[in-house]
Amino acid sequence: FAAGRVINPRLVRSQYFGGMIWGVSFALHERAVMDRRSGRTMNANLAEYHVPVNADLPSLEAILVEEHDPHVNALGIKGVGEIGITGTAAAVANAVWHATGLRVRRFPITLDALLGSGC
Repeated sequence: FAAGRVINPRLVRSQYFGGMIWGVSFALHERAVMDRRSGRTMNANLAEYHVPVNADLPSLEAILVEEHDPHVNALGIKGVGEIGITGTAAAVANAVWHATGLRVRRFPITLDALLGSGC
């Protein structure tokens, strides 16, 4: 990840980890059920809204690429809050394609969708 000038590597790495976990969660777990007529979210509580746990992602690695870009701002600092999510779901979908030959077009990616070719 290109983070600009890194002031606190531990904090930046933690932000990237959070984004990557969020991206994997979107790709494999999260499903917001919507009522098309009313536009309301039908997931009544967080018990029905699945997110990954430590067992799903036991190990992550983020490589920080420090770059000096004087055009960003005077300090060369960039925001890194949500950059970790960028591309994560697509990378998971691409890994599924490499493993199965099936292109994923809908999230979350589930075994039922893959077996029924409802990707």
